Amino acid sequence: MKKLLIVLILFFSYTTYSQSAKKFIKKGNKKSKKMDYKSSIADYTKAIGLKPDAADAYHDRGLAKAILKDYEGAKADYTKLIELDPDVSDAYNHRGYTKVILEDYEGAIKDYTKAIELNSNYADFYHNRGVAKDSLSDNRGACADWRIAASMGNTNAKESVANYCN
Repeated sequence: MKKLLIVLILFFSYTTYSQSAKKFIKKGNKKSKKMDYKSSIADYTKAIGLKPDAADAYHDRGLAKAILKDYEGAKADYTKLIELDPDVSDAYNHRGYTKVILEDYEGAIKDYTKAIELNSNYADFYHNRGVAKDSLSDNRGACADWRIAASMGNTNAKESVANYCN
């Protein structure tokens, strides 16, 4: 009977923490929609404090940090998200973006490539990898990626092909 009571207490404690984390994530999302990114980051951080494996809190906090141009912080959040769930193609795409901004083009290409491996049907991943390749003066590689993205309907890639590819 004593063991059952302990198990129930632990279960309800975990559930309460989990629900509280979700509450902070929802609050953070509402604040992000109002473009109050600093406050939303504080809410996501509280959610992570309550539930350190709250992948969606890392994702959303990373987005808010990127908007505030805290690219190192955003990259760290996407890295943690990838550690928690390595199959989230969007996390690699977002981390690739931060790496482009931080001029780590080779790292960005690796992240975009992983995003493509996980979801080859998303044109932006190809377009973004093309941008990173172009930044390394790999015109042939950039054009190949932009052509794939353009064939999938990405208008930015179509413009890049028209402007930079033979």
